[in-house]
Amino acid sequence: MNVPVMQIRGIVKEFSGVRVLHKITLDIFAGEVLGVLGENGAGKSTLLKIISGIYTRTSGSIKIDGEDVDIQSSSDAKRLGIAMIPQEFNLISSLNVFENIFLGNELKNGFLLNKTLMRSKANQLLKELETDLNPDSLIENLSVAEKQMVEIAKALVNESRILIMDEPTTVLTDHEVDIFFALVEKLKQRGVTIIFISHKLKEVKHLCDRLAILRDGHLISVDDVSDINEEDMARKMVGRELNQIYPARAEHTEEVVLKVSNLSIKGLLHDINFDLKKGEVLGFAGLIGAGRTETAEAIMGLRKKDSGHIEVSGQAVEINSISDAVLHNLAYLSEDRQGKGLIMNFDIPKNITLISLASYVRGLIQHKKERAVARDYVKRFDIKAASINSNLANLSGGNQQKVYLSKWMDTHPNILILDEPTRGIDVNTKKEIYHFIRSLTEQGVSVIVISSELEEVMGLSNRVMVMRSGEIMGELTGDAINEKEIMYYAAGLKTMARA
Repeated sequence: MNVPVMQIRGIVKEFSGVRVLHKITLDIFAGEVLGVLGENGAGKSTLLKIISGIYTRTSGSIKIDGEDVDIQSSSDAKRLGIAMIPQEFNLISSLNVFENIFLGNELKNGFLLNKTLMRSKANQLLKELETDLNPDSLIENLSVAEKQMVEIAKALVNESRILIMDEPTTVLTDHEVDIFFALVEKLKQRGVTIIFISHKLKEVKHLCDRLAILRDGHLISVDDVSDINEEDMARKMVGRELNQIYPARAEHTEEVVLKVSNLSIKGLLHDINFDLKKGEVLGFAGLIGAGRTETAEAIMGLRKKDSGHIEVSGQAVEINSISDAVLHNLAYLSEDRQGKGLIMNFDIPKNITLISLASYVRGLIQHKKERAVARDYVKRFDIKAASINSNLANLSGGNQQKVYLSKWMDTHPNILILDEPTRGIDVNTKKEIYHFIRSLTEQGVSVIVISSELEEVMGLSNRVMVMRSGEIMGELTGDAINEKEIMYYAAGLKTMARA
């Protein structure tokens, strides 16, 4: 290879005296895709936030083109040609798409913003990404997948030399991922360096040239992709052999605990009908925009339905708010954990008791009890944090997700709806969550899993409902739960059949 575009030497990072990166030394070359792998909390995002100026290093050095550089802020990184697509969105909901794409890079005509030119250039970028997004759409009205495409477009505006991508494909459909891969190839041909974090090992194997694997803040190895397989990647990440990731499916009863009938929302959902049995995992598959999240939100009272009714354990119920849903022992993990689930500047106990706080009040909030329960969840889910007083913003994505799950488990639900439950989570944490889901079903809890990862839906579900354009197109059981059948229904090649 040629001379490194970036040389990282002995990078150390400490938070409140706790060392999270241990003397990381790494060369990065122009025009390569370098994959960075590791479990949640391994230090991946911390390292890349140092490179992109979000964090400052405790010690060590960085060279670009052989020259020492001091990256103290994102402005410094931007000036050096470094841009980052973050795992959690950094968009302003009240602004529209083109305003977010050019945020901090506004084009002007004299002293005035040249909105016409920005709108036009944004439209060109969105067309390159093969998305139908309207540059004038408000961010608050976009789906999570659409927000991800805006983040990608935002990073491309500067024509950066080094582009850091932190889990950019977790909410994209297979078609959108193909478009993204083609875009990465184009960037490589221009000599752009891509630093790529993903927990999808097949994706890493396909896209990357080399892999840097971190564990517990240490750089374990740097390998050419051709020299390592997925099993080796997983083993190096966790430091041991990783057995079967999906547990055997639990048996369920025929008792119906949730029945949804003729649920409709104008322009979004049409005549949704399904039931959920006690101790069952019911998967929901479909392409982005199929209506899976909207169905969950309607059930939980987050969206007003135009028609339809819901029964819980044989009793008709009215659910018009989250409070109503909790009253009927329903829980819902949104796909947007930071936007709708957690408060980043709250500590772990306060986040866990966001919904269940009433049970900790005896005149005043029983903070001692609250912290004791939080410690139990930290132990139960192996949440890695400096202390339970850590703000959620200082936790990795996977550990944030565990806190989010703890928050809902503290309501003691009988029905749990999980929307993209393993987005941005490493393979070992996925395994932990999958086995936890299995343990819940053994206790009689019923689970709905909404996921864009077909392997996840197939690996967990007793039955699968496939949606397209706001309708349920098919119900799959047994051997019919396979990628081919799911995609036939999701693409509209089969309609309204029951397999």
